[in-house]
Order: sequence, then C-alpha cells, then structure tokens
Amino acid sequence: MKTFGGPALFLDRSDINTDEIIPAKYLTEITKEDLKPYILEDLKLPGFDPKGEKIRASRVVVSRSNFGCGSSREHAPWVFEVNDINVVIAESFARIFRQNMFNCGMAALELPKEKLDLLFGYAGFADTAIAVDIESQKIMVKGGGKEESISFELSPFDKALVLAGGWVDYADSKY
Repeated sequence: MKTFGGPALFLDRSDINTDEIIPAKYLTEITKEDLKPYILEDLKLPGFDPKGEKIRASRVVVSRSNFGCGSSREHAPWVFEVNDINVVIAESFARIFRQNMFNCGMAALELPKEKLDLLFGYAGFADTAIAVDIESQKIMVKGGGKEESISFELSPFDKALVLAGGWVDYADSKY
C-alpha cells in the first residue's frame, strides 16, 4: 500500500498546467520512470528550483485552484508517482487530471480556500510534513512546532480507487 504523506512542497499559484508538470517534449519516453527527472521542469515560480533538493524530498504537493489544467495526459500523475508524490492538495483540479490521479491510485484532495490557506501557513517552515489518512479522511500537518488536523471529503468510489491502488487493481478485485 502506498504511503500518503511526508515533506510538503508548496506551489503557491493557481492554474498550474500539465505542460508545467511534465513538458510535452518528454511524452515520447518509453517508461514512467524515464519521466522522473523532468518533474515540474517548466514551472516558473519565485524561488522554485525544479532540480533542487526540495522537490526530490517532497512527498505531498500543496497548490491553489485549477491544478492540472491544460492537456489531458496520464503522464502528469505518472511523473508525481515515480517521484513518490502520491498526494496533491488544492482548492480545485482540472477534471481529467483529478480522475487520472485516482485512476493511478493517488489522492487529489480538494480543500476549501480557508483550509488551504491554513495549510499554506506552514509553507515557511523547513520541517513541514503532511500525513494523509485516506480511511479517516484527515490531513495532519506539522511544522514550526505546531500541528493541525484538517478533514477532507472524498467520494466512496474515489476512496475505493485510492485504497485499491488504482483503477486496474480495483477492477481486478471486483470483476
């Protein structure tokens, strides 16, 4: 079973698109693993280094609204998966990106702006880590000597997909 949590990467911007997540020029790679070094390569944010240690250590991404917009491609969730990032938390997601995350057994968690702002309050702490309990639908965030628990909503089907490990494993267990 996948682990959902660890050090957090905060990307404080809305409308991060799939071309920024994994540039189109790498879509001809043969395996998911071949995508690994190119994660967020074209993302431009002040102070963000796509080749830096922070991205390699992160296990959770926290962003703003409309995450994963743009071209529909499974490569965007795949590049997170091969980099051991199994949770993206945002105010909203592009529909196809969100479904591709769940189909791959990963969590695309939506939080209202107030709860997302609470998470972003931890962005400045070097030790910030986020743990996600899919079963109880709770996010636990720790950093800077403080901690919080935040509830999230998840449909029974999306929860089942994540807990099964994705669509293929879910279908194998049901059909």
